[in-house]
Parts: sequence; structure tokens; C-alpha cells
Amino acid sequence: MEDTVIMCLDCWQQRMDSIFQTERVLVSYLHPHPHSPLPFSSRAVCQIQLTERVDKTSSKEDTAEIILVAVANHEGQCLRKYIGGQVSVIVEGNKFGNDRKDLPRDSCCCLNHNGGALGVVGCQNPNINYCDRLLYLKNIATLGPIANVGTASYAAIKHLVCNFLSSSIENKTLESLNLLLEGKPTREAAEFLHLVGIPDFGESITSGCVRHPNIVPNLGLLKIDGYSFMLYPKAPYTLENILHYSPGALKSDWHIRFLMYQVLSALVHMHSSGVAHGALDPLSIMLKDSCWCWLSLSDGRCLKSHLLHSGGEEELVGSLSVKVTCCMPHCSCEAMYSDLKLSSSIDWTSDFKRWWKGELTNYEYLLTLNRLSGRRWGDCTFHTVMPWVMDFSVRPDEHSHSGWRDLQKSKWRLAKGDEQLDFTYLTSEVPHHVSDECLSELAVCSYKARRLPLSVLRCAVRSVYEPNEYPATMQRLYQWTPDECIPEFYSDPRIFQSIHSEMSDLAVPSWASSPEEFIELHRAALESDRVSQKIHHWIDLTFGYKLSGEAAIAAKNVTLPTSEPTMPRATGRRQLFSEPHPMRLHSSWRNTHYHHKQEMNTACEIRENGSKTNFKAIEEAEDVNHRGIDYLEALEAAASFCEHFRNLNPCYTVHPQGSIENICEQSTKARAESVVVQAPVHESSCIGLNGLLEYFESEDDDEKGFQELLMWKKKSSCQGSYSEDMSGDIFSMGCILAELHLKQPLFDPISLTMYKEHGSLPGLLQKLPPHVQVLVESSLERDWKRPSAKSFLESPYFPPTVRTVYQFLAPLQFMASLGSRLQYAAKLAREGALRLMGSFAAEMSVSHCLPLIVDTSSDSEAELAFYLLKEFMKCLRPPAVKTLILPAIQNILQTTEYSHLKVALLQNSFVRDIWKQLGKQAYLEKIHPSVISNLYMLPHKNTASAASVLLIGSCEELGVPISIHQTIMPLVRCFGKGLAADGIDALIRIGGLLGEKFVVRQLLPILRSIASSCIALAYMDKPEPVQSWSSLALIDCLATLDGLIAILTRDAVISELFQDEVCLHVKVLMQKHLDLVVLQVAANALVAVCQRIGLDATALHILPQLKELFDELAFSPEISHGPGSQGLKANVVKSKSDEEAQIVSRSDLVLLLYPPLASLLGIEKLRQCCTTWLLLEQFLSRHYSWKWEHAGETCGTGLKNLYAQRPLLSNIPPSEYNPAKLLLNGVGWSIPQSQLMRTGKNSLNHKQLEDLQSVGGPEVLTSSHKREPWFWFPGSTDIWEGSDFANRAGNLKDELPWKIKASVLHSVRAHAGTLRALAVDGDECTVYSGGVGTGFKGIVRKWELPEIDSISGYFGHEEIVNGICILSASQRVASCDGTIHIWNSQNSKLIKVFSELELSTVSSHSSFSSTVSKVNTEHGTGINAAPLSGGILSNAFNGTLYTCMHYLESDDMLVAGTGCGSLRFIDVAQDRKLHLWKCEAFESSFASIVSSICYCGSDKWQAGTSSSSSSWIAAGFSSGHCRLLDIRSGNLVALWRAHDGFITKLAAPEDHLLVSSSLDRKICIWDLRRNWSAPLRVIRGHSDGISGFSIWGQDMISVSGNKIGISSLSKSSDEQQIFPQKLYAADRSTKNMSALSSICVLPFSRLFLVGSEDGHLKTCC
Repeated sequence: MEDTVIMCLDCWQQRMDSIFQTERVLVSYLHPHPHSPLPFSSRAVCQIQLTERVDKTSSKEDTAEIILVAVANHEGQCLRKYIGGQVSVIVEGNKFGNDRKDLPRDSCCCLNHNGGALGVVGCQNPNINYCDRLLYLKNIATLGPIANVGTASYAAIKHLVCNFLSSSIENKTLESLNLLLEGKPTREAAEFLHLVGIPDFGESITSGCVRHPNIVPNLGLLKIDGYSFMLYPKAPYTLENILHYSPGALKSDWHIRFLMYQVLSALVHMHSSGVAHGALDPLSIMLKDSCWCWLSLSDGRCLKSHLLHSGGEEELVGSLSVKVTCCMPHCSCEAMYSDLKLSSSIDWTSDFKRWWKGELTNYEYLLTLNRLSGRRWGDCTFHTVMPWVMDFSVRPDEHSHSGWRDLQKSKWRLAKGDEQLDFTYLTSEVPHHVSDECLSELAVCSYKARRLPLSVLRCAVRSVYEPNEYPATMQRLYQWTPDECIPEFYSDPRIFQSIHSEMSDLAVPSWASSPEEFIELHRAALESDRVSQKIHHWIDLTFGYKLSGEAAIAAKNVTLPTSEPTMPRATGRRQLFSEPHPMRLHSSWRNTHYHHKQEMNTACEIRENGSKTNFKAIEEAEDVNHRGIDYLEALEAAASFCEHFRNLNPCYTVHPQGSIENICEQSTKARAESVVVQAPVHESSCIGLNGLLEYFESEDDDEKGFQELLMWKKKSSCQGSYSEDMSGDIFSMGCILAELHLKQPLFDPISLTMYKEHGSLPGLLQKLPPHVQVLVESSLERDWKRPSAKSFLESPYFPPTVRTVYQFLAPLQFMASLGSRLQYAAKLAREGALRLMGSFAAEMSVSHCLPLIVDTSSDSEAELAFYLLKEFMKCLRPPAVKTLILPAIQNILQTTEYSHLKVALLQNSFVRDIWKQLGKQAYLEKIHPSVISNLYMLPHKNTASAASVLLIGSCEELGVPISIHQTIMPLVRCFGKGLAADGIDALIRIGGLLGEKFVVRQLLPILRSIASSCIALAYMDKPEPVQSWSSLALIDCLATLDGLIAILTRDAVISELFQDEVCLHVKVLMQKHLDLVVLQVAANALVAVCQRIGLDATALHILPQLKELFDELAFSPEISHGPGSQGLKANVVKSKSDEEAQIVSRSDLVLLLYPPLASLLGIEKLRQCCTTWLLLEQFLSRHYSWKWEHAGETCGTGLKNLYAQRPLLSNIPPSEYNPAKLLLNGVGWSIPQSQLMRTGKNSLNHKQLEDLQSVGGPEVLTSSHKREPWFWFPGSTDIWEGSDFANRAGNLKDELPWKIKASVLHSVRAHAGTLRALAVDGDECTVYSGGVGTGFKGIVRKWELPEIDSISGYFGHEEIVNGICILSASQRVASCDGTIHIWNSQNSKLIKVFSELELSTVSSHSSFSSTVSKVNTEHGTGINAAPLSGGILSNAFNGTLYTCMHYLESDDMLVAGTGCGSLRFIDVAQDRKLHLWKCEAFESSFASIVSSICYCGSDKWQAGTSSSSSSWIAAGFSSGHCRLLDIRSGNLVALWRAHDGFITKLAAPEDHLLVSSSLDRKICIWDLRRNWSAPLRVIRGHSDGISGFSIWGQDMISVSGNKIGISSLSKSSDEQQIFPQKLYAADRSTKNMSALSSICVLPFSRLFLVGSEDGHLKTCC
């Protein structure tokens, strides 16, 4: 007897429409019926529309997806009785006290005890004894404690879904845990802690009030006539999806253990209740976005105990065999698929053999392959796919070649053409031919447009529904799409019929009279011999070996890989076969093996009788013989193919070898044993806070060894599980664990049969890691003596970090409010749980907690999230913070909505924590651009203020070059793009903070250049958006200039504003093409300038320039003939709240300029300079009632309305209240003491400033240093490209290529001999140079770039320093001279020396240290003249010397190359040498020295890995060879001859790129995804050997001889020619003649440093 109701997709939808009486419940697709390829299932994924729009459209925000499971209501079934009883209780008035006023009367009641609805009303079946009834109720409450019972209706289902989406269902449980942390234990908290193993996985404390966090929540049980529906949330993935499409999502062995721990925890809970899952496989393990696991219970095969059965033996027998077919009467799909010979469960081996012999159709076999690849019926995003076999131009005819599709080429290739695919493959950054799925969502919806609701079409195809845009005929449909076909075109005539009145039916070809005839002919074409002999080629392209490797390249079928292989995916292309698929047996061969012997005997008789030779018969017999041989060869190939891919039939369950009676007896016994009298739980028995924290203690390396695991296996072998059903769950668990490691199933039907009959274990077990093999073997023990799930949980296989992370994260998975979950996590963190867990466990937990932090909305949640984020940063290692935390901070800062958390992240203290932990480089790269993004495009005022304060306070510490390129330039490029008032304020206050010289040299030239560009744009014929942008940019420029003038001295203002003899403001006012609002701002700013420079300077400089403007205005039509014209209207966007009066014509400028100047200069002096004063004053009197005798009052009143502030794109009105100023001097950045004097100057008003200057102010205000910091840095005229400003869109990050001028800004003699090595600290203010010192010994000098002064150095080297690495550990530097010295950068004190020499050949560590200390004491910082040295090691080919080194920051490890070609790994944190990788010699008899090292692969830190995710190390040798080594094992990945000479440098700018330079004068770029025999690109042009290069982004600077070369990595040509140039002095007077030996880029400062062989350190731009 069936338990679940199996329906087709159409019957599901019809049932939903009839039950809910609305179209707002849409069946999206059928959840795959386990191992069935047919379009029938008892589970459907339904889309519930929660809101209805006026335009009848829907979006993802308006809908939610759930899983509905249909269960039949049989007479006497407990579930039916229970649901019916509960519904009657609700209708009668909710007698059990479940008072929910917000629920519909017919909706639901809660199942758990707390709701009061749980009783024995559902167990009225007289066939069930009291024990079974009690156990039944217990299981209902245990497995579905939050489920609600009621009558099926749209109101009820919408209410359940809304409750689920609100995440408030389990608030009470989480609140009880929060009370526990406050010292108030509760019963719910105690029960939950026992569920997750605190203090143990107890079995005597389950009351059914709390849902296990790893069992899928049952949202409700809804009754309808004849059926009941169980509602479950839809998880985005299943474990089957991960195994098929994204195996990298389980990043490490730890993640596999964590997943299995969750599964076992759920099984312990179920088994303790006497319930076995019974169908545990990857499909039944649901995964959330964070890969948290839910065990699915929504299948008819599950719960073999008694949840759906009344306990009768007959029902159990019926449940073991379920026929997969639609149970609805008069189902049209039933007739479509009634003739199919497919079984209810997939057996690929059997199906393949039947198809090969012709017993199974092509259509049926392709359905099997679709199910194996994971495709789903009805799912538009991952629909079942079929091949197009014809183009519909003619009627299909096997004897004609016309109209048939070439199945040896993909549809994508046929549609695009080989030429286009070749071009795509060769020019794409990631080589590929196919950029989309073989069947996209757009194509499926277009195919089924006539049957899909309009809401689906609007969402998937086009938001505006246009019925005429959909192809109207089959031939047009085939030509339109590059995608493959769907099964409906071979089976369902209804797909041609439109349910939309405005869309016509899909027209069938002319050779078919009806859709039914077309389906028949189309299906016959698919089954024809012509297609049958070619279909295997299409299978190879879609499911087989032509999806990867050389076969995919040859077939032009290389698909675009996923950008994030570690992200889980629910869809994708699964490659089923790695070998060519056999061709189907030809129809002429199928009976050959039956008649072959008979026909051969007839031929022999003819010969033996000696009769007249029948040549025709002999030829026929020989033909039969040949066909027989061909058949045998084909049979052998098919059998071999079938054997090779047995793993397509995975087996996860082993059925008991007993009769049904034994099974029932054992099941009843298990149920009876599980019914125990539960003792009441008292709050006093709950564990306290201190006891709880003890369970969070773990060490990162606290993992048991293999011997402990063997001891556990021996001990647990004596303990069996509860029943054979539960033992079967353990078997399934072992199979899943093995598959996670093997990447293929452990058992197939053949190996499972061998196991059941002979106890033979699969040979694949030997491929498992030893510790995994022990666990899997224990789970496969025979005689049902396998360890219990609880025993597995307590095994040494699970390290303490797994248990700790599970116990920390489990409460956060409840369907509770965000605030409750954040409160719990923050409280635990405040009590020190994260510190007790250790850095590794915290790292594993942070990815689950970050979504909670990012999604905060209220201020209270933001405070909790901010605290939790800071606690994680304290506990995590720097690489984890950089990769996990910083992207989350970026997302928060880049949101457009206001967030209290965003403001908190913009505070000084938090940013300094980032600087301290990660360095300024990480901040500048990841966070700084996001800070600037909060100052433009309608930012919130509080957020903009906080961002402004942060930029102001950080600029001086970042330094002038970084402040200019990373703060000022991005803000300036936002001019005209809605830059907030706080952005302008930041520019002004940065100028005030860095001083007058900075403003004059850096800011004012930029502003003058922008103003000139905007004025020039006004004369050009540009589109309206460009003109509006230039006007707004000019307004921003004038506003910034106005603020900067206020902090400059009077003389500086005069000298800077009148450089070109024409004042910038007057120049703007003279332009007739500019918008009036711009002129108004310029006029007001000019008045302010006049007030700033005073009476005499205004009369001398301003009035003569204004004479022409006043003359023009005096004779304008508006003034001469009165206000007949309204004048031009400003077309610049203004602030909505800007109620200031705006001028409407140029004549209004008279009011803005004339009265203020009259007040400043006096009327007589103004009249003397303005010959048209009479006309102007008459205009003012006539239109504004202005008279000189009341000038003061009138002018003041008028300017209050017309002295307009600059218009903004923001809707924030500018005001005198400046939050940035308040924050800067209040709760924000605290100004250092060294800045108080300068800040005081900038905050003085003009009167105070003049008084101070008159009494010796300049001596007080000027710096006492002889040279100011950054004295050598050029002015902005040397670095600003004004032409670029007008052509850019205001992007935050400067994406323009470097305009390298090869200009030496400063040069200093750093070493007596060759400068061999350079290293720059992350702040780009500290530089280390290594080279030749006095007496040809090696020295390292430390330089501070602001003053370019050598502040200290290390003098302990005996040989020339050839490499320097700045270690991530605090204040440590590594330098190499053949030995590696680790020393403190602050005091130059030696920490450790590493060498490959024997102990007898070197002094002891103590004596060596004392020598170094003595040397450091004797050496000063002066540089003595010494002969030049080339810097070659005196004994370079000595195998005991280190020749180069590279620092692996993520592992805090050094990799050093030796003179004998080996690589030595050094643990910097532990100060000890690790393993040594020896390399074999090349062609010559002696080994080459390692000349350069780099490590490559992804730069992203992968949580949970013991090392960085970079998977290989590249080593360059003096012979020109390159080796690629696996960083995890040391295995050789590749070896090739990269150059013809000494390799000088290796670098890996991207995951797959390797760049190498050599003395052979070439730079080669290698794509590691392609063939290593030839480089991707060769860069030529240097005339000398290349000594080094440096890369930032896509730009590369190389040095050779005394020249530098500029090249780009982004160019696609195979050959790239560069033109080296010499370095010149900044004034172009002298050029560098010395050979360059090293180079290093300062990316954020837009500078680069070079070292020369004469010992000079040159700073260049």
C-alpha cells in the first residue's frame, strides 16, 4: 500500500489550483523522486507568491519556495487520525490552549507539548497498543516539534511560509540559551545542550520541545480530502549537488569531518527515539548556504519505524515496493509515459545494455542519463535536455540527407560557427568555446512560453511581456536558439497550445497536420536508425568525455569554468563518462547472433554436397560471418564500457537478509526498547555558564593519533546498534564518508552483492586515507555489529575543533530572529568562548557568523555585530582576517542604505586595529576605496560625516604620496558625480592639516586644471549629460577652492589666483555658455575672495578684470530694455530642499557682485573703476529697490537669499552644522600633539591670523626641521593628467595605466657597492636596501621615505646581501647572503641564523651573535667609498649556500634556494628548518643554482586548510630551466626550458600566470592552464640582460642595463615589443648612466625605486 502520493507536474499544479483556489501557488518543478528518471514525484518545489503587485509581475522578493510532500490518508493510519483530530480541535475552539489570535481559524496548531495541542487524539486506531501510541506521539513531537497541523488553504500555507521567513519560530529556544548565559538555566536549554552533546549525547532528556538543528524543520501538516501535505523549507543544495558540481566546496578534510559530525548527530537523535532513517544517501542530506546540514525526512522511504505506518505487517511490505506512476485519475501524462519500459529506480547498467540491444528507446535512455546528471523535470534552470535531431525544413526521411542535424557537433557550435568559437577560445582570458549551459533558462521558458504563467515569463525572459517576440514556428525556434531541445517536443502535444489569449499557438511544420502527428513523427525521427547510429556522439558532447581535456578542445566544446570552484552549486554539467560512448547496436546486427550459426551451417552444406557452387549464398554467409565478428567486437567494447562505469549505480543501503516477518519483529522490538519513562527535567540540573565554557576549549593541533583510532575500533566492535534498520543507517553513513574522499561511490550493485554474499569489501577502500578507512570499515561490519552513531561521534576521528565549532554554531542555525542569534553569539564571545576555541576553530566558525553580521538592521543589532566582528578579528590569524573579514567589511561599507554598523566600522579605533593586524597595504587595497564610496552618490549624512573624518585623520599618517593618489585623486574624480558636502570638507581639511605648501603645490594646480577643462567642455558640442556633469564638476571645484582660500595667507591667495593675470572666478563669470547656477556660485565665491584679500588688493587685481563683465551686463537686453525676458533657467540638478533664490538670467549677476563690492570698496571707488555704474545702479533700483544710502541693509538682506550654496546631486541640504568638524575635535580622531599647532592655525579666523603674523607668528607656525617630510615629492602638475579627468566617469579606483615618466625625483648614495635587493614595507614609507658595504661585506639599510634618511641598518653579513624579505611577524626582517639572518628591524638585533653548512665549518650561534652585535656597534650610518662590485656570491655554486629566498606570508614560512638546486623550507614562527626538496640535475653533470623563487595559485586564503590554497611553487635556475612543484607534496608538476640564460626573476601576478625574466633579454609570460612548451607571450626589446622587474596590476616595469622598460600583461598579442628608456632627472637635465640592478614598485604611491650598481637608491615616478 502506498504512503506517498505520486503525481506528474501537471497534476501537481492542478491539485494546487483546486486546493488553494488561487494562482499564487506555482509548482516550480518536481523534486527528484529517488533514482527515477520519470516525471513523477511525491515531492514538488512550490513557489508561493506572498504579495500581489498591481502589474501582475513577481520578483524573488515577493515569492518563497517550499517543498510539499503529498501523503495518502489511508483508513486506520495514525497520521491521518492525528491530523484529523487536531483539525477538529481547532475548529471546536482550540480546547488545548493553543491560543494564537494571529492565525486563521482553519489554519494550524503546534505539535509540541508547549503548544498544548499534542495529545492522544490522533491515535484512535484500535490496532495500535498503548506502547505504540505513546511512541508514535513521542516521534511526532521529536521529529517535528515546530510543525503546525491544520486544513490546507492558501491562508494557512502563506502563514506558515511567512513565519518561516520571519525567522521567529524558534525564538523561545534561543531565548532560553541566552537566559542560560545570564545564569538562568531552563528546561529547553538543557534539552538542546544534550542534543548537541553537552555534556553528552543524552537519551533521557528529550521532551520533544526542541528541534534538532540537523533535522529539516517540518513547518506543517495540512489536511485535504484524501491527502495530507507536509511542508518543508527548500535548502539551496544537497550533498548530491556538491559531489556532482562543486566538490571543492568541501574545502578540506576538516570540512568533511564537520559535515559527517552533523549527520551523525542527527542520527543519534533519531535512533534514540527508535526511528531509523532508512534511506540515507547524498540526496537526503540538504545543505544551506553555509553548508550547514539538514537531514531530509520528506521521502516515503524514510522513517522505517512507524511515523507513517500503523504498525501493520502488510503496510510495511507494501512500502518496500513503490510503483512510480501518477496516481491521479484521467492523467494525460499517464498515457504519454505508459509505454515506457523504464523501471521505478535507475539501474544504468541494465538500461545501457537494453538500449544497446535495442530493447530500450533512445528517448528512454536519454531520460536515464538526464537523471544521472541531476537534471529535473519542470525546473527551467536545470531542465531535462534532449537533442535536436532535425531542422524541420523537410519531413524526416531516413533515405535522404536533407533536414537532419549533425549530432557530432553541439548545437552551440552549429549556431555560432567554428570561426567564432576559435576566436572566442584564443582571445578569452579563460579559454573556452561555450559560455552557457547546453540548455539555458531563457531557452526553456521560450520553448514552454505558451504553457507557463506570465509571471514566470516576465521574470525569466523579459520584464515587459511581448508575445510577438516569441518564435512562432518550430523551424524559427530551432534557428533562433543555440540551445538543445526538451523532452516535451517528443512527447507532449499540449506544448503547442497557448493558454494566453494574446499569444498564438506554436505552429507545427507544414509536413505535419497537427501537434499530435508532429510529436509522432518527431519521436520516430529520434528513434530512427540514422539517429541511433549517431546519438552516442551527442552523448559524448553533453554527458561524456568531450566535456573535458583534448577531446573537448577538438570538438570545440570547452565550457567556461566556474569562477569560484569552492562555492557550492546546485546545477552544472556533470561528466558521466570519461571514455567514448559505444555506438548503439545496428538494427541489421541485432539478430545476427541468433541466425549466424544457422546460416553458416547452410553454407557449409552447400560446399560439402559438391553441388553447383552457389556464390550468392557463400557471399551472404561470409557477410554474416563478418557481421558476426563485428558484433562480437561491439559486444566486447560495450561490456568493457559498462564495467568501467559501474559507479553510475551507487548503492547506499543494504537490506537485511531476513524475511519480512523478522524485519517487522525487530522493528517492533526496537520501538518497545525506545519507549522509556522520561524523568522531568529541572532547571537546576542544567549545566551552568562556566561548565558550558569548558566545552569550548580546544587546541588547533589537539588531534588524536592513528593508534587511538584503532583502539576505538576494537572497543566499539563489541557494541552493536539498536536494530538492523539503524545499523543500515550506519552502513549508509560509511558509504557517504568514503565517497566524499574517493569522489566516486564505494558500492555498486555488483560489489554490494559480493559484500552481502561473501563479505568482500570493495577494493576502493585501499585508496582511502588510513584514518578514514578505519571508520568506513567499522561502518561496514557484518552481522549488524556495527558501532552506534553515538559511538562514532565519540571516536577519535573527530578532533576537538569539530565538536567545539559544532556546539558554537548549532544554536545559530535555529529559525530565530537575527537579534536573538547575534545576542547569543556576542554573549559567548564576551565570555571568552572564541579565545577558548582557538584560532582554527574561530576561523571555521566565522563564515557561518558573517551573514548574521552583514544583515544587521537595527542599532542594537549593529552594536552586537560590531562587537562580534572585533572579537573574531582578535582571534583569527592575519591571512584569515584578510580573506574572510575584509570582504565582509567591504560589503557593509558598499551598501547604499544607512547602517549604524557602517558608521562604527568607519571609526578611528577600528581602522587602526586593521592597520595593526594586517598593515596599511591591506587597508588601502580592500577598505579605503569603500570608505570613499560613502562620500558620493547620495550618501547618508552620518555615514558621509564618519567617512570624511576617517579620511582626514588618516591622511598625515599615510603620507603625502598615498594621500594624493588614494584619497585626493579619487575624491576629485567624483566632482560632478554627486560628491557630498563632507567630501568637499574632507579635501579642505586635508589641505589645512598638511599645510599651506601642500595646498599650493598639490591641490590648487589640480583645481585650476579641472576648472579649465570644464570651461573648455562648455564650448564643445557634447550631449546633455556631459554638459550637466561639467557644470556640477565646476561647482564642486569652486566650492573646494573657496574653502581652501580661507586657510591660505593673503599673499598666497593673491599669488595663486592671479598666476595667469586673470582671476579664475572672473574667467568663469565671463563664460556665456555655462549654466546660471555655476555663474551664481562663481559670483558668490568671488565676493568671498575679495573679502579675503582686502580693499587694496581687490581694487588692484579684481576690479580691472570685472570692468569688461560690468560693461557687458550694463548693455545687455535685460538691463537696457527691462525685464521682458525671463532669461535662461538653470538646467543643473538642484537639491530638493534648496530653497535659495536662483538667478534666472546673467543680468542677475549685477545683484550678486555690485552691492557687495560697493560695501567693501565704497561706492565712489567702485564708480571710478566701473564706467557703466549708472546703468547698473538704475537696474538695481528698478528691479530690487536698491539704493546706496541703505546699501548695508539691502545688500545683507538680498544676499541671504541669493548667496547660494553649491547645488548637490544629494538630497542632503548643506548647512552650517558640520558633523565632520564635530567628530574631528570630539568623539572621532584625536589629533596628535604634533599637529596641534598646525591645526590651530587652520582653525583661526582671518583677524586672529593677521594679529598672530604681526607678532612673530611665522616663526611659530613654520616647522623647525630643515627639511619638511616629503620635500622631494613633486607637485601635482607633474602627476595630474587633466585630459583624463574629462574622459572619466568618476570611478573610485584609478584604473588608468601608469603614465610613467622615467623621472628621478631623488637619488641618494645608499651603499658603497652594488645595491642588490630592495624591500618595501606595506605602509610604503619604510624601505630596506641590501648590497655591498665597507670592506665588501654585506649590509642592509633601513630608510624612511619622507625624509629619505637611513635611520638604522644591519651589519652582520659577511657576504653580499642578495635578498630581503619583510616578515609578517612583528618587526622582523630576513636577509640572505648565502646564510639567512632573521633580525629585529627596530634595534638591528640578530634573532636567528639559518645555514646549510655543517656545524664544524661555522661558529656557534652565541659567538656569531656576539660578533654581529659588535659589528653593528662599530658601524655607523655613513657610507665609505669602495670599489664597485658586481655582487656575485664568492662561492655561488657551493651547494651549502642559499642563493635566493621567497616569503610565504600565509604560512609564515621562508623558501630558500640553494647552490645545488634544492629548496629549503624554514618555519619563521618556530625558528626552525623544515623539509628539504632536492632537485635532480639537468643536462649538465652538475646542478644549477636556484636563482629565483615564487609561489603561485590563488592568493585567497581557504579557511580550514593547513596552508594557503596556492598549490605550487615555481623555481628558476641559472641554466634557464623552470620547475613547477606541488607545494603540498613536493612532486614535480612540470619542468621546461624557459630561457636560454640565467633566470633573474619569477613572479605570479595571477592564479594561472607565471612571468619570468632572464639574462637572455626576454620576458616570458606563461599560462599554466596551457602547454608549457611555448610561452603565452614574449616581451622583447631590451638590449642588455634583464636584471629584474616589478608588477602592479597589469603594468610591469623591467630594468636592463641603465634603462627601464614599460609593458603590459593585458595585451593579447604573442609578441610584444617594448622601447626601453633611460632615467632622467626631474628637470630632464641629466640622465642616469649607471647600470640598474634592482627595482621595486610602490603601488599606492605611484612611485618606484631602483637600485644601481654604483650603490644609489633612486626614487622615480
